[in-house]
Amino acid sequence: MATITLDLAGLKCPLPAMRTKKALATLAVGDLLDVLCTDPLSVIDIPHLVQQTGNQLVESERSDDKFQFLIRKT
Repeated sequence: MATITLDLAGLKCPLPAMRTKKALATLAVGDLLDVLCTDPLSVIDIPHLVQQTGNQLVESERSDDKFQFLIRKT
């Protein structure tokens, strides 16, 4: 099981969701994707994408103007 970090700081909607979806497609089942964003809309878009694609949002955190999502490929 691998953990891949995807730094999407500075990107605006819809790019964080699009790049997250593309990265998830390359992972094996069980792998983790650690997504870092600064776009405030990512708190809506990323969890929605995870639910739509049938993956698992393991954890989400907010610190200052940064958002972090840990996603397990299922």
